[in-house]
Amino acid sequence: MKHKMLLILLFVGFAFTSCDKGDFEYEDKFKDSQEVWNRFKKQTNNTYEYTTTGATWVGYSWQTTITVYNGKVNQRSFKYTGYPSEVSPNLELEWTETGLELGSHKDTPASDVLTLDEVYQRAEQDWLKKRKGTETYFETKNDGMISLCGYNEKGCQDDCFTGISIRSIIGGIID
Repeated sequence: MKHKMLLILLFVGFAFTSCDKGDFEYEDKFKDSQEVWNRFKKQTNNTYEYTTTGATWVGYSWQTTITVYNGKVNQRSFKYTGYPSEVSPNLELEWTETGLELGSHKDTPASDVLTLDEVYQRAEQDWLKKRKGTETYFETKNDGMISLCGYNEKGCQDDCFTGISIRSIIGGIID
């Protein structure tokens, strides 16, 4: 009887610990999306472009387009798509970086120079990590690939999102 009870307790304990999904949110959905991404990457020879978007509560909005050719970022284009009427004359509203210029525009809201492999890596290691006091988001509206991934502190009202919002992912030859 003691052995049966011990086995039952061990089984129940194992069942509860084996259900632990790791240390990041949306693990199953993330893995499914990563599989879709890996198929897309193979189909497009790792050549694609993706466009991210962002906005602030004061009226600024923007988009960044990252172009990747054979697995390497070769262009980053940025454009403000909305801004208040009283905008600083020093504000560069649109620009494009290529080659050695990649990443040269610092202190802008432009998305980092990342391939989608790096986006998925950052999602798994940072944006989807379980944290106390945060709300985490993960959506896959780009044919199963990441469209929204990140978090914000609970109770934060303005411009609190840490992560990425991808409006579109287009594969194939990019001119």
